[in-house]
Amino acid sequence: MKSALQPLITPVLLAASLCAFVSPETVPYTPQITAKSLEGKLTATTFTLDQPICIFDQYVNSTDDIWLVVAFTNITSHFKNPTSQIQIPPYQKLSTALHYMTLKTSIAFYPCAENRAPSVLRVGSDTSCKDDRSLEYCNGPLPHPGPYRVKFLILDTNGSKAETRWSQQIILKQGRKARSIDTWPGRRSGTMVVITSILSSFIGVLVILFLCTVAYDFKLWRREEPAVPEEPRAGSFREREYDTHHIPPSQAPPQPPSDVPRPHSPAASP
Repeated sequence: MKSALQPLITPVLLAASLCAFVSPETVPYTPQITAKSLEGKLTATTFTLDQPICIFDQYVNSTDDIWLVVAFTNITSHFKNPTSQIQIPPYQKLSTALHYMTLKTSIAFYPCAENRAPSVLRVGSDTSCKDDRSLEYCNGPLPHPGPYRVKFLILDTNGSKAETRWSQQIILKQGRKARSIDTWPGRRSGTMVVITSILSSFIGVLVILFLCTVAYDFKLWRREEPAVPEEPRAGSFREREYDTHHIPPSQAPPQPPSDVPRPHSPAASP
């Protein structure tokens, strides 16, 4: 009995093993950093992608999962898609697995609707889940500047079903050390030198005008200051002078008229 079934079992197992290694279908789409004029679309821990619209409709069923794979550039050439969700490394193992998968969603998140405003996907924007290993996935901040490459991967119950192309290299912004910043003015641009010279001259003129105003006000104040009378020094005497020209001269008493008899003296009577 076993010998009779052996020829049938072998081709079935071979076909199953071949199906497991069949490459997923390629979706003709390349993820890219959004070209919109957004503030912070590329930072030290995040980057922003255009949201794919009307891309997955003919490749995805309503029960399929759409993932975003974030990987270091040096492993994308020999990257192996996971065959099940158990093989998906969490965000916390990026430094050892060199890749992780995030932003799990369904086709309902990427509807192909008319007059739909284009949106974006911000990778690395969730800071609350970076230490929580109980979550299914985490869109945590990227701990390294990269370079990274990303792609969308569609998984069903049998494994990888379809995938997009890898994006171009994505390098995050890096802060510069204070010692590496060149502060020598000789290496400034010509425009900066001209602006600095104009501002310095303008400040100098303002200082001169301020000093002139203060000096002028002080001079006016000195002119208006009342004179303090000089007090006599101790031990000195100053004779006071009087002006007598305002006193009228004394007049002689009036003489009696000549027809008035003069009184006789008692000695002259007989």
